[in-house]
Amino acid sequence: MAGHSKFANIKHRKGRQDAMRAKIFTKIAREITVAAKIGSPDPSMNPRLRLAIQNGRAVSMPKDRIERAIALAAAVGGEDYKSVRYEGFGPGGIGLIVETLTDNLNRTGGNLRSYFSKMGGNLGTTNSVTSGFDRIGEIRFDLAVASEDDMLEAALEAGADDVAIDDEGHIITCAFENLNEVSSALNAKYGDAGSANIVWRPHISIPVDGQAATSLMKLLETLEDDDDVQDVFGNYEMDEASLQE
Repeated sequence: MAGHSKFANIKHRKGRQDAMRAKIFTKIAREITVAAKIGSPDPSMNPRLRLAIQNGRAVSMPKDRIERAIALAAAVGGEDYKSVRYEGFGPGGIGLIVETLTDNLNRTGGNLRSYFSKMGGNLGTTNSVTSGFDRIGEIRFDLAVASEDDMLEAALEAGADDVAIDDEGHIITCAFENLNEVSSALNAKYGDAGSANIVWRPHISIPVDGQAATSLMKLLETLEDDDDVQDVFGNYEMDEASLQE
C-alpha cells in the first residue's frame, strides 16, 4: 500500500462500502461546487470543474447529484469553502499531507489536531512535510483500455512524463499544471479516466509495520471519514501483513 490515500481509491475496508460511497460523493460534490464557484459553471471553460465531474463519473456519481453541486455554486448565501492544506507527522514519524475544503477553519483545524494527537502524532508547520514531496498530476486508467506500450506511447504524445502500472491499472504522471491537457488528450483516445488528480508523491517512502502501522491506518481512516478532508498523502509503505491485530 503506497502512501497516497486518495478517497476515490479506498480499497482496504470491508463492510463499509455504502457509507464510504456516500462520503466519496459528498467530497466530490464539494469539489464540484468550489470549482464552479471560483470559475465558470461550464466545464468546457473550467478545467478544474471538468476534472471534478470526470472523477464523479468514474465512481458512478448520479448526474443529478453533479448538476445540483454545480447549481449550488450560484446559490445566494451558500457555503464559502476554502482550500486549506495541513501538514503533520503520524505514527512512526510518517509525514502526512491533508488537503481540505472547509467553511469553518476552527472546526477543521481543531478536528485534525485532535486526530493526530490521539494517534501519537502532531500537526507541523507549512512546508515541514511538503518539502519531501513533489506535486504532480496523476491519471489512472484500467489495464483493459490499452496495452502497456500503447498507453506509454499515447501518454508521452499527450505530454506526460512517465507511465507505470500496478494491480489497479495504468498510472500516468505529468507536471501538475499539464494535468488538464494530458487528461483531455487521453480521454479523447480511451474514454474517461478512472481518476485525474493533482497528488503529492514522496521522494522517499518509509516502511511501517507493527503497532505503528495499525495506528497509522486508524489515523488515515479517521481523516478520510471527515467530510472536510479531500485528500491524504503520506510517505509510508505498508501491506496487510504489516498491521498488528
